[in-house]
Amino acid sequence: MPLEISVFPEEVQMAFFISDFVSEKWDGMSGTYMGKNWTETTQLFDLYEVEDRKEVLYFMKVYDSLVQRKRMADQKRKESRNKQKGGEGTTYTHNIQG
Repeated sequence: MPLEISVFPEEVQMAFFISDFVSEKWDGMSGTYMGKNWTETTQLFDLYEVEDRKEVLYFMKVYDSLVQRKRMADQKRKESRNKQKGGEGTTYTHNIQG
């Protein structure tokens, strides 16, 4: 049974809340998740008047590392499935007579 957000301490709840607003960085070539764009956190902490910034940021980083691990595992699983199916992509050949 999943936990309700209300069972967590206030700092953890705030970390989840603010983390949803922070944009994510993705590698354009491979589509790999690179993590959060942490430069936005100061403005969000000011906007929502976060008192214990160090603790909230700590929980945000812990949460982000869990998300990164999950996404990396999903990507590896997807890559291994693609290799089992026969490669990275489809190879097309053209028969041109002339």
